[in-house]
Amino acid sequence: MNAPDKGLRGKMVNAFDPATASGLKESTRRLVERRGKLLGPAYRLFYNDPVEVKSAKGVILYDFDGKDYLDAYNNVVSVGHCHPRVVEAISAQLRTVCTHTRYLQEGILDYAEDLLSTFGGSIQHVMFTCTGSEANDLAVRIAKHYTGKSGVIITDEAYHGNSDLTSGFSPSLGAYSPLGTWVRRVPAPDSYRVPHESMGRWMADNVAAQIRDLERRGEGLAAFIADSIFSSDGIFAQPTDLLEPVKQVVHAAGGLFIADEVQSGFARTGDKMWGYQRHGVSPDIVTMGKPMGNGFPVAAVALSPHIVQEFGRDTRYFNTFGGNTVAMAAAQAVLDVIRDEGLLENAARVGLAIQAGFKDLAKQYEQIGDVRGSGLYIGVELVKSRTTKEPDAKTAAALVNGLRARRVLISATGLHANTLKIRPPLVFSESDADRLLTEARDVFRSL
Repeated sequence: MNAPDKGLRGKMVNAFDPATASGLKESTRRLVERRGKLLGPAYRLFYNDPVEVKSAKGVILYDFDGKDYLDAYNNVVSVGHCHPRVVEAISAQLRTVCTHTRYLQEGILDYAEDLLSTFGGSIQHVMFTCTGSEANDLAVRIAKHYTGKSGVIITDEAYHGNSDLTSGFSPSLGAYSPLGTWVRRVPAPDSYRVPHESMGRWMADNVAAQIRDLERRGEGLAAFIADSIFSSDGIFAQPTDLLEPVKQVVHAAGGLFIADEVQSGFARTGDKMWGYQRHGVSPDIVTMGKPMGNGFPVAAVALSPHIVQEFGRDTRYFNTFGGNTVAMAAAQAVLDVIRDEGLLENAARVGLAIQAGFKDLAKQYEQIGDVRGSGLYIGVELVKSRTTKEPDAKTAAALVNGLRARRVLISATGLHANTLKIRPPLVFSESDADRLLTEARDVFRSL
């Protein structure tokens, strides 16, 4: 008997359906079938016609036939695919030594000092992991230990990781992925539908209501955790006065405020190095991941000293690969490139050009209900009617796959899978933006 359909989440809009493999060209079909036999059913491919990747450079991916694909999606390679400075830093360190953090090394200290200088506030310690999932897992473990409470509050469609703990507060993984009984959700700050005026108070009131429920059930609040651009909720970059009122409510209840910067950090938003800084808030804990090593697995938790004091006394933290010498070389190179190549400023400039281009398209195509974002993290929400603002996932899927057919890669996000997600490497240029917009215009014409 088939299980009931519990609905698809935003991350599924861009998934390949293996049942359609017979319609692919022979070489692609063979790869898809081989992948399924070897890797199993849990892995997902992108697009109706999956992309075969052989090599990459900058913002371009190349397939086995030498065709180029404009990458307007991958934030993992934040400073561009195969950036020579990152490649050289990793290679040189790997030729020297690759070992863990239980030996004294200057590289990890130099990078920690450099990274911590970008935060300000009370953030003075950093602990290294391999992935954003591990970072968020560690952050919440520390928060629970510090507060003696277990409750965690998130936004409706948040994604914070794939470990057992973090999947328990990542509703975007879908209805079959259970949430913890200690988890509460608040509505996303949907700037397209909720008035901007007093939205911070509105969000804080929603958080306060969930805190009361956690306290009534004996859980109490350990932490509120949010990605400040609310990427899985649909990409909501404005307004930027949301998080301080929330933090005040969280602190009043004895909880901690965790800024998940895996998506919005490392100059992504164009305004500030870190997404939370756009909101003028000082978090208790900051977590980082994906873009930190430009594809090399390195992530981190940065936090105030007093928060980790008892955790460090009562338990111990060790990660065989977290903070290893090669990871630190990769991370340092990425941070250096972001500054030396002016990628924060580039993100702001090119991001504005992309938003302007889609706003021009919105004058011609009623399906574009809203264009929003900051820097090189942009959402284009598609609707059936601008009056009703009813989500249009079908058109979003057609745009994503239409662009793929024209060798431009984006994705989609949000509860209803109707918001185009444009999130290219930070080295994306004005000419790259022109190609993206030209192809998007052609796809709209073809609908």
